[in-house]
Amino acid sequence: MSQTKFGNSMKNPRIGKVVVNISVGKSGEQLQKAMTVLERLTDQKPCQRLAKKSVRDWGIRENEPIACIVTLRGDKAKEFLRKGLEVVGNKLPSSNFDCYGNFSFGIKEHIEIQGVRYEPSLGIFGMDFCIAMERPGYHVKRRRRSRAKIGRSHLLIPEDAMVYMNETFGIEILE
Repeated sequence: MSQTKFGNSMKNPRIGKVVVNISVGKSGEQLQKAMTVLERLTDQKPCQRLAKKSVRDWGIRENEPIACIVTLRGDKAKEFLRKGLEVVGNKLPSSNFDCYGNFSFGIKEHIEIQGVRYEPSLGIFGMDFCIAMERPGYHVKRRRRSRAKIGRSHLLIPEDAMVYMNETFGIEILE
């Protein structure tokens, strides 16, 4: 394994997963169209997400499907993330990063993604990208057998995630 600027190959940050979310706010035909859009963009079948509470003013009932998500991992996640970052101009504010190096951003229209054409029958949807960053060895906190905590020195901090995104994807971090 190669050494990097982090001093140890096990300290190299990487993208664990990219979760893409389209929240419609109501079930029915509009949600089905959003699911179709998400499936065409990612080549994966999206899952529906249910409302946690009833909101009478918005016409939402508890356990009603109101959103759809797709989780991408590996090379597919990097490629789709690259397309999403091009839409926001390869710029992210530092406030988008949480204390563990994960970050999120959104786009207003899915047709801004390169190679996507507008279809009047489907409409236009905005979407949220949530990116979970990790280091090698993070599987010890998720595995079933001998689950353990990640040591404090091995946890990813926002500055390391920002450096990784800058070097790998050419992202400019705004203050």
